Amino acid sequence: MTILIRKAKISHPGSTVNGHVKDILISHGVIAKIGENITDNADTIIEQEGIHVSPGWIDIFSNFCDPGFEFKETLETGANAAAAGGYTHVLILPGTNPAVHSKSQVEYIKEKSRILPVNIHPIGAISKNVEGKDLAEMYDMFSSGAMAFSDGTKPVQSSGLLLKALQYVKAFDGIIIQMPDDKSIGTHGLVNEGIISTRLGLPGKPVIAEEMMVARDVELAAYTESKLHFTGISSKKSLALIQKAKDNGIKVSCSVTPYHLFFSDEDLMGYDTNLKVNPPLRTADHMQALKDAVNNGKVDCIASHHFPQEWDSKVCEFEYAAYGMIGLETAYAVAGSVGVTTDRWIELCAVKPRDIFSFTQGSIEEGNIADLTMFNPSASWTFTEKDIRSKSKNSPFIGKTLKGKVIGIINGEKVFLNN
Repeated sequence: MTILIRKAKISHPGSTVNGHVKDILISHGVIAKIGENITDNADTIIEQEGIHVSPGWIDIFSNFCDPGFEFKETLETGANAAAAGGYTHVLILPGTNPAVHSKSQVEYIKEKSRILPVNIHPIGAISKNVEGKDLAEMYDMFSSGAMAFSDGTKPVQSSGLLLKALQYVKAFDGIIIQMPDDKSIGTHGLVNEGIISTRLGLPGKPVIAEEMMVARDVELAAYTESKLHFTGISSKKSLALIQKAKDNGIKVSCSVTPYHLFFSDEDLMGYDTNLKVNPPLRTADHMQALKDAVNNGKVDCIASHHFPQEWDSKVCEFEYAAYGMIGLETAYAVAGSVGVTTDRWIELCAVKPRDIFSFTQGSIEEGNIADLTMFNPSASWTFTEKDIRSKSKNSPFIGKTLKGKVIGIINGEKVFLNN
């Protein structure tokens, strides 16, 4: 199969063709030619006004719920949502049933997702059954294809266990992902603790629960000289702690979610359960600090935190609603809507994730396997329920006009195009 992308602006910072408008010919999943006015015959021709092409995007923190919770999402529907959002690679969480805590679960996901349009990479659990008590079989999982290790939405609370995990992964240059949250602080909090939580009459979760965990984990990363990635950062002080650690040569990195850049706790006044997330939406001051950190390079990645929830878990009282929203289909457009530039987005989702998580670099060069995302950064569009490929529909962005639209992906010989 041959594919010809015509007159595409190449977005790949650091590449010799960055910013150039070129035709790209792909033959049997490999980039055969990059040039101007390519006249070779092609089975599929892609030509759209404003089309940009970049290395394939990577999401580092999504929940595909399979096995055990397929009524929320499956590997197939999750992969379609990711492809629609422009992702060619997704790291998925281990909190399934059974949990991804041994090589058999890693192999199940790798084998079942082999034919899907997106490359799905399991994150292995740090602890058995994601219970935070005993170390899981991390080396076996790494050998079977686990890209990183995390207990997902149940971050490791025990300092001793996390220290052991950080020491353990050094043997194979692995990386730990933590969503920093001290569960002993604000245990029953539903939203950010502050003026808005008081107005809403809802128990608050103080931001110090995140900041204390970041401070502790930075010290553990320094002590072990191991690699640690913080995801879901929502606090100005957390950003400062992480930047100080980087300046001191500690091997830490961090990511933020698109929705923490778009919403603040003020948007909760309507009790929209789709905005019930963890970590909670913070104040406008914290939101602005996150935007500034994204734009000035202090944030390393954007992580979608795609958490599908079925209808019954969201259409209920706020107190009883489950945490999370879907986000793969809208991540790029949400970032574009808050002012994240194209070059910065590519750095956050195509370049830095490959460095941090040891992916093969997806260079747009002749002879390389096609690992490409096609998008239009200037397109404005309204996100509707029919745009959702996920099995669940829990998105607060339905009906909102966003800037930046994904055209599709080419992942080897797999092609996915949005309508």
